[in-house]
Amino acid sequence: MQQGKSLLQALGARPSCPVCFVPQDALPSGVAYEQFIHDTAQVPTRENLHDFFNGLCWLSFPLSKQRLNLLQAAEIAQVGVRAVRGPVRDALTLFDENAALLQAPAPLWDALVARDWRALFVTLRPLWAQARLVLFGHALLEKLETPYKSITAHVLREPVPLALSDDVAAWDAWLADRLNAPWLATKPFTPLPVLGVPGWWADNVAPDFYDDPAVFRAPRA
Repeated sequence: MQQGKSLLQALGARPSCPVCFVPQDALPSGVAYEQFIHDTAQVPTRENLHDFFNGLCWLSFPLSKQRLNLLQAAEIAQVGVRAVRGPVRDALTLFDENAALLQAPAPLWDALVARDWRALFVTLRPLWAQARLVLFGHALLEKLETPYKSITAHVLREPVPLALSDDVAAWDAWLADRLNAPWLATKPFTPLPVLGVPGWWADNVAPDFYDDPAVFRAPRA
């Protein structure tokens, strides 16, 4: 954000974005946040990093964010707002807050899904030059403002096609077309400690960086 500007001023109005950003107090008492966005195309926004990154994600992935909001509103219409979100809304929120997208060669994908961290980050390290990791979750981005080793993304288990261009708008269209409630309710994610990715953290050039079972956990039996 430019010095002296409020968060709302920094986000501004963008013709390509299907929503605008309004102060948090625009959200009426008793109205669900997701429902308000769906009904008004306005995103209540606080003056903090969490909401700023949410705004940036709306600007970068407008189609996918709109699709997630539509799915949230549909679920609210069907079952209402409960103390426990339920599997669909839980998965939608998890994706919105902490998801990442990965485009990578098949050997990297196989190692990631198997949680074979040494193969993923050491043996196959040169292949990361052919990969691209894009963070979607705004809470994930906020965590990286004060980085620590165990920050973990939920990577969508469907890889971004290698044939797809590196244009984020193309990724957005691809993702929005795939998001649906039954699929997301299965939580189709796999964990990825993002600071283990080559080039994302200086300390990970040492192979013993990955000898930390509290972060690079073995797959469950």
